[in-house]
Amino acid sequence: MSDEPFKLLYDGECPFCRREVEFLKRRDRKNNLILEDIAAVGFDPARYGLTQDEAMGVLHGVLPDGRIVSRLDAIRHAYRAAGLGWLVAPTGLPGVSWALDRLYGVFARNRVRWGTLFGRRCESGKCAVAPATSKHKPA
Repeated sequence: MSDEPFKLLYDGECPFCRREVEFLKRRDRKNNLILEDIAAVGFDPARYGLTQDEAMGVLHGVLPDGRIVSRLDAIRHAYRAAGLGWLVAPTGLPGVSWALDRLYGVFARNRVRWGTLFGRRCESGKCAVAPATSKHKPA
């Protein structure tokens, strides 16, 4: 378990993302998980060296030292910050990590479309998802 704060940049208009964030918030008893909604009015991805397309393309997180992590690495860090690192530990195993990263890519590319089936609204106008890429490598 980590006692370092971790900031997760999540899409607050994505029903799947909101549900996961609510799950993590309930379990973050030490308040180590900081959440920032990238669909919120006023969100500036440039603060993190990202464009809006990059921020919307895949999940990102900010480590205490300011480094950016993305995709499954961001998920692992968020779970660790919430005290649930044991739950995601197997996702870092060779082979498992590779396969889950590919599955995450499919989810990331389709979450907006799939989310509309579960009530996604794009009130902020920031919901377009470009191809799932990130210039940041997982740390």
